[in-house]
Amino acid sequence: MSELTLIALRLGLVLALWLFVVAVVLVLRNDLFGTTVVTRSSKDPRRDQRPASSLPADPTARTGADGTARTDPEVTQAAMVVTAGPLRGTSLTLGSTPILIGRAPECTLVLDDDYASNRHARVFQREGEWMVEDLGSTNGTLVSGRRIEGAVPFRPGAQVRIGRTEIELRRGPR
Repeated sequence: MSELTLIALRLGLVLALWLFVVAVVLVLRNDLFGTTVVTRSSKDPRRDQRPASSLPADPTARTGADGTARTDPEVTQAAMVVTAGPLRGTSLTLGSTPILIGRAPECTLVLDDDYASNRHARVFQREGEWMVEDLGSTNGTLVSGRRIEGAVPFRPGAQVRIGRTEIELRRGPR
């Protein structure tokens, strides 16, 4: 081997070692200082958290032409309620925007859990049915005790488990 090739290999090895050291330092920093908390304004439509008991009794009451309130009985309200884990009692009213669950600060439901991935799962509506999708998480997502891959139906009463957190879909009349 020529001397130039040996110098190039040595420099490549030193560069690779430094990249490894930087990666280790970044991982340690994230583990030591945790997830960055992002405060969101109350006007953020993706972040409607409140206890399940405070869900409005009749948010879709509409006013008719005569000024009286009327209710559409076929419309139902859906909410995700955290039933176990550090965020127990947290409720998210589901709308047309998908709900992203994970440790990353940009998630709608931020979990401070070592067993949750940064972007762990997503809850969304498809053809009038709620779906939950595992986003390739390391430790997986369980729906009613079964590990899922991809998107599966998320029916009322079903329990979704992500790490130490359990989430239940609840529907009620609007």
